[in-house]
Amino acid sequence: MIPVLLYPGFDPVMLHFGPFAIRWYALAYILGLVIGWRLMRRLVGLAPSVATPEQVDDFLSWATLGVVLGGRLGYVLFYQPSAYFSHPLSILEVWHGGMSFHGGMLGVVLATIWFARRHAINLLGFADRLAVCAPIGLGFGRIANFINGELWGRPAPAWLPWAMIFPQAGPEPRHPSQLYQALLEGVVLFLVLFFLSRRVQVRARFGLLSGVFLAGYAIARMFGELFRAPDAFLGFLAGGLTMGQLLSLPMLIVGAFLIFQSIRKKQRKLK
Repeated sequence: MIPVLLYPGFDPVMLHFGPFAIRWYALAYILGLVIGWRLMRRLVGLAPSVATPEQVDDFLSWATLGVVLGGRLGYVLFYQPSAYFSHPLSILEVWHGGMSFHGGMLGVVLATIWFARRHAINLLGFADRLAVCAPIGLGFGRIANFINGELWGRPAPAWLPWAMIFPQAGPEPRHPSQLYQALLEGVVLFLVLFFLSRRVQVRARFGLLSGVFLAGYAIARMFGELFRAPDAFLGFLAGGLTMGQLLSLPMLIVGAFLIFQSIRKKQRKLK
């Protein structure tokens, strides 16, 4: 009897169309963007209204560019700059993997700032609605990581009921950290933000939901990284932290600042 689970060995490609293929990771991005778009169309109209559904439709393309370009450039700059700058054309080879959430988030932040200014939309109010939707894509992305058999966890005790052997990581049973992070960064964070967004008093304090998202993600990511094996080419960094934990520290600080500022300010009048 095998004491631990064996990784199922999923095919990372969902469908083949001759020379073309649709990967589960691409599907995760598509689902996250589409479901988030539909939810955000409803959220922006709730009191106090911050935008129109049609403006959310226009923003979708900018959010997509921010996620993809920011995610790729973030991975290049944060994780393997020397390798990519030695072979610049490899930056375009996205089919080999290599996306950074923190880079994607910065890309979306820049897209949101530009879009809000162009359309005279309240930046923090619009960002609050976007923050509620963001964990949807995060959860799908972590599930895709599991399907791809990548970003596995640290060694786990064999008695752990869900300890799993990932063949590419060797014979040791490991934590399926991708699923831990899908639960924390995706399901739990979404439920917290969604239920907070149901309260009109919360929606009226612009910046509060954005702060909860930033701080909540940072806490979830830093905790999840305790079970995830660090990238082999980086290992542990200063203080035994991982790159994901270090990049999450500024998010925690900014999130806490936004929460404090939104609570201190007077509540906006509802329309």
